[in-house]
Amino acid sequence: MHDDDTFRDQRCVAIALGYGWDGPDLSFAESSTDVYFGTEGTPQGPAAPAPHETVYPRIGSLDSRLLVWFVTQQHTYFGGFVLALPLFCALLEFLGLITKKPALALRYDGLARDLAKVAVLALSVTALIGSLMLTMFITLYPSFMQYMGGTFKGFMPAYAAVFVGESLLLIVYYYGWNRMTDRGMKWIHAAIGILTNIVGTALLMMANAWSAFMMSPAGVDAQGRFLGNAWHLLHSALWNPLNVHRFLADIMSGGAVVLAYACYRFFTSKTDEERAYFDWVGYVFLFVTVCALIPMPFAGYWLMKSVFVFRQTMGVTMMGGLLTWLFVVQALLIGVLFLGINYYLWQSMARIKGGERYQPYYQFLLGVLMLALFVWLTPHTLLTSASEVKAMGGAQHPVIGNYGVMSAKNGAVNILILVTALSFLYYRRANRTMTISWGRTGNTILTILYIIGVLNILWLSIYGFYLPAKVRVGLSAPQAFTTFTVIVIGVVLNRRMLRGAVVHGPIQWGKIPLRGMVGLFGLAASFSWVMGLMGYIRSSGRLSWHISELMADVSPWAFTPDLQYATKMVTLNMVVFWAAVLLLFWMCERGQQPVMGEEFREEQVPLLSPVPSQET
Repeated sequence: MHDDDTFRDQRCVAIALGYGWDGPDLSFAESSTDVYFGTEGTPQGPAAPAPHETVYPRIGSLDSRLLVWFVTQQHTYFGGFVLALPLFCALLEFLGLITKKPALALRYDGLARDLAKVAVLALSVTALIGSLMLTMFITLYPSFMQYMGGTFKGFMPAYAAVFVGESLLLIVYYYGWNRMTDRGMKWIHAAIGILTNIVGTALLMMANAWSAFMMSPAGVDAQGRFLGNAWHLLHSALWNPLNVHRFLADIMSGGAVVLAYACYRFFTSKTDEERAYFDWVGYVFLFVTVCALIPMPFAGYWLMKSVFVFRQTMGVTMMGGLLTWLFVVQALLIGVLFLGINYYLWQSMARIKGGERYQPYYQFLLGVLMLALFVWLTPHTLLTSASEVKAMGGAQHPVIGNYGVMSAKNGAVNILILVTALSFLYYRRANRTMTISWGRTGNTILTILYIIGVLNILWLSIYGFYLPAKVRVGLSAPQAFTTFTVIVIGVVLNRRMLRGAVVHGPIQWGKIPLRGMVGLFGLAASFSWVMGLMGYIRSSGRLSWHISELMADVSPWAFTPDLQYATKMVTLNMVVFWAAVLLLFWMCERGQQPVMGEEFREEQVPLLSPVPSQET
């Protein structure tokens, strides 16, 4: 009598080689063992399809997976957009409620209402694409959908109820905007917005359960049969890190689209007032997007650590095997994001009188950024010839290879984040002169804080070289805590130091150099592109498996796309998504002018993180 591990190993080998499975049938067993949690349970669902059931048809000469890839990515993009927009709306509405400036409150509220209108229309598009995606899965992958539907059938009613609830709340939220204008009703309306976001997040988490199960199945036995524990089925090894990662990614992707729209309207505006307004919109949404970007590397580390814990072979495939160079491209793009954010902040000082005082610091920060970027994107193994490998004495370069390990990269990305936070502090000081008596002491404390933070990050990075890989990955937590502590204390201290500061002049919204807005548009494209690339990397980690170690696609034409093929598909998906969303913006803006309020040239403080110009 074989145990479940033996059955699983035999089944995996048979499926991977494309052979049939004639092993023992456990369909009538009274109990079986969970492949992940190791608990006992009674099988209540269908077994994973046999290999001969996973040979799928083609549409002419086109692999059906490419069509599913395209439609699924569009659905993911739009789903994230619909999740992000209500979050932006609730944030803007809350800022409008707490600000003491009536004109600024009106502008926040008007922008939030305009975005809510786009969200309602985007929800319909998302539902339409989702229906198309479901139809394609049922038609092109019948055995896969039959198994997933039978395994997750207990969640189907809840998923439908949450989706309907999200739709109704979003509709009530938008159409109640002009009917709930009193101060008291406004707070109730904001509460509806918060509830909309809570339900939307629950919808995201339920959808992530399918993706996490496909990568790291749990709640089923070695034959793929559901064992009756719904929490185990939902709570697979990658579910929590995937929830955090995709939530942040959706905010970044949604914010990137609004950034691109703001840049487009800035370039095509015919009046200074419109140009100033969309300059402000771009600044606001860059701030929101960066707030999601900063924790993203740490969320990525958590996700990849969970992948290694679940199956080390999957992690090696993604970060040290077939998909390695996709991670190099991803690292380059993230480095470009941080470099572009700093470039935009320093270009933005052109709209602030007094900002030229801090320009000499830019060269120093740029040098630190480039050094950290070089370490961040250096691969562990270079593309080399046989003679070069012989000359180096191995696959890793004796010097450069040291910068390709995660210990060095963790330190590099934390330095990137700290430099970006320091650039923001300089931007906040650009048009002010401090009047507090302890200004020099405060600057000294701030300098010491950053020096200690950087030294601690570098020490942990160096110390990691002397630890085993499975222990070294744990150093990312204290490094992240150091970075977070330095940023929070630095922002709070800088805010205290700017109390009562002398303002040299108002912010001239719309006066940013064109190259600054071009850089912002490039940032928006990079945000969307890297999200599509990371989605591909995550899915491709399964290689030929629909569900890791349980169900494989053994079609003779199935393949894992290479770097060139993947980048082309990601680019196509991003362009189509942007075109569709910008069309939605255009449809919502026709015949309606944005709420601009007073002239932007009269603004005296940066928005979204206001510091009073005069306080006692």
